[in-house]
Amino acid sequence: MDSRKESSSIRKVIFDTDILIWYFRGDESAKAFLANFPFQSRTISSLTLMELIQGALSKAELRTIKKFIEENFSEVFHPNEAVSRRAIILLERYALSHCLTTVDALLAATVLVFKNKLATANAKHFRFIKGLEVISFVPASLG
Repeated sequence: MDSRKESSSIRKVIFDTDILIWYFRGDESAKAFLANFPFQSRTISSLTLMELIQGALSKAELRTIKKFIEENFSEVFHPNEAVSRRAIILLERYALSHCLTTVDALLAATVLVFKNKLATANAKHFRFIKGLEVISFVPASLG
């Protein structure tokens, strides 16, 4: 049986960009953290993919990023109208009081709308959002 096949019983985890940056920097704890989740549950937002692409310094790095995403994540979630509406509500509620950014609001909204969990090294950016399940990651160099 192919371990990459979709399973409706597996809860999805959307990985924040910060964890993948640590991964690409060679942080062994980021590699172990990612490996702790079955392929079927590992997902990212298209926003994360865009941030990684934007950070690429060459076409070779871009190819590496694209291959890494294809091999390590079962799905890429794209913002839809429901996500956009939820992100607007989050921004109205938390931008002034907690400095919530647009990208973080869209990421949190994606997690909430699709009823997933969020894996991030920046839990403080999200801890005030009710109903958001956060899995915290601490890089080896900061732990």
